[in-house]
Amino acid sequence: MRWCSTPRVTGYFCMYKSGKVVRISQPVVAAGVDDTSGVSSKDIVLDADTGLSVRLFLPKRQGPSDKKLPVLVYFHGGGFLIGSAKFAMYHNYLTSLASAAGVLAVSVDYSLAPEHQLPAAYDDCWTALQWAASAQDDWIAEHGDTERVFVAGDSAGGNIVHNVLMKASSSADNGAPRIEGAVFLHAFFGGSTAIDGEPGRAVAIAEKVWTFACRDAADGADDPRINPTAPGAPALERLGCERVLVCAAEKDWLAARDRAYYESLAGSAWPGSAEWLQSSGEEHVFFVMKPECDKAKQLMDRVVAFIAGA
Repeated sequence: MRWCSTPRVTGYFCMYKSGKVVRISQPVVAAGVDDTSGVSSKDIVLDADTGLSVRLFLPKRQGPSDKKLPVLVYFHGGGFLIGSAKFAMYHNYLTSLASAAGVLAVSVDYSLAPEHQLPAAYDDCWTALQWAASAQDDWIAEHGDTERVFVAGDSAGGNIVHNVLMKASSSADNGAPRIEGAVFLHAFFGGSTAIDGEPGRAVAIAEKVWTFACRDAADGADDPRINPTAPGAPALERLGCERVLVCAAEKDWLAARDRAYYESLAGSAWPGSAEWLQSSGEEHVFFVMKPECDKAKQLMDRVVAFIAGA
């Protein structure tokens, strides 16, 4: 992110000292059929009162097939403040992912801060995950394998992945869906004190964004929801899935935090398997900004292989 004097400007939104956020308009794409890949998409409103909705992506089926598709629930990035499944960059990324990985993708349009303070986004994404796993939609019922559910997200969406997985563990006895795997794409984690390899500005950015998104957090940027490795945070060994892929970018201000998360998880008593991938020479969420570059294609290949269990 690039920060200026008040109001804080990133190119996507302005943050004012009053707590107001003004979002800068972004290109959106309507649901339909993608001419190139044949992937179909549609929007479904899950809660008319809150506005919670999802966009589903169904890859082109090559004739009659009894083989069902893994279901991947995706949480977009945007610092909890901006973003939408309808944004062109996310629509295009999920279209490509659904086609390449052969998954039925469910991209969640969750409540945004500061109008809806956390845990609103976490709650929305948990609701959407439960809905997807219950196969209430005809696409999921006909084509989705709800015994093979994955979650993924970038930036703030990666943070949501962690918090949803922790809830899945604590809710295991309450009908929580079984989650086979999780993909963390440049996940937004932070803390009040810089860790080894973390640029000093990262602390300031994390604290500022977290204050806007969760103003009542008593521990500030050491709240375990943003700093999963903080003293007193719930043990990572409770993470509610079987496999994890943690991805970072070399030039991303979040890379050190993502590495620390991976190492803490891999070194814990968590019984699952953890994989690490760092894209050299790249910056934060480059794969949605320039999806045709070689490193974005390499990252896509790794995500596809992870979902396939390769």
